Amino acid sequence: MGLVFFDLDHTLLNGDSDREWTRFLIDKGIIDQETSSRVNEEFYADYAAGTLDIHAFARFAFAPLARYPIEKLKLWRAQYLHERVEPMITQEALALVEKHRKAGDILVMITATNSFVTRPIADLFGIEHLIATEPRRKNNRYLAEIEGIPAFREGKVARLKHWLASRPELSETDSWCYSDSHNDLPLLEFVNHPVAVNPDKKLAETATVRGWPILDLHQTALGVRQDKSSARA
Repeated sequence: MGLVFFDLDHTLLNGDSDREWTRFLIDKGIIDQETSSRVNEEFYADYAAGTLDIHAFARFAFAPLARYPIEKLKLWRAQYLHERVEPMITQEALALVEKHRKAGDILVMITATNSFVTRPIADLFGIEHLIATEPRRKNNRYLAEIEGIPAFREGKVARLKHWLASRPELSETDSWCYSDSHNDLPLLEFVNHPVAVNPDKKLAETATVRGWPILDLHQTALGVRQDKSSARA
């Protein structure tokens, strides 16, 4: 048995769930197009460059969550999952998760994207445990701010250590991490078996120098949808 940590965006998904959620809301006319589209792409570029202000991004990304009741948000989310997320799931990603599941490993999705968006995506992959950035809630409504430590860069390691603290039996367990981004170097360096997945330039260079495996999980065409029943078996 091992511990396996999966990044989500551009790792298990052939795309970015956070970016696509905003695009979905724009396309549905739920948020304004001109400003939201520009700001969304600016934050995406900051993330790629390693300069993202996660709290500033959260104020932008969580604003629609704070504006609407949870019931309405869940209806939009279900449509978003079907239209935007399922086509980003590839057979290679499903096979990797299934390989570790059959080995009896404990599977954890760990992502900077907020838990409202990512909890049902983890369910699509049949991954029970989720460590994600948490939007603050009050009176059954979301607020446009982060609760606690964001699951981003060093924050992923801090959140993971907190998660492990309540599971002392896992302290000596062999661990893997799969990620595409140099932003996850602190997490990749934390585990026994770091693996670069379709890595960005900086991570690819680091993986090559350190002899880390490099995987391609995005070979199949977009539009692959899984049998959800088998994923949860």
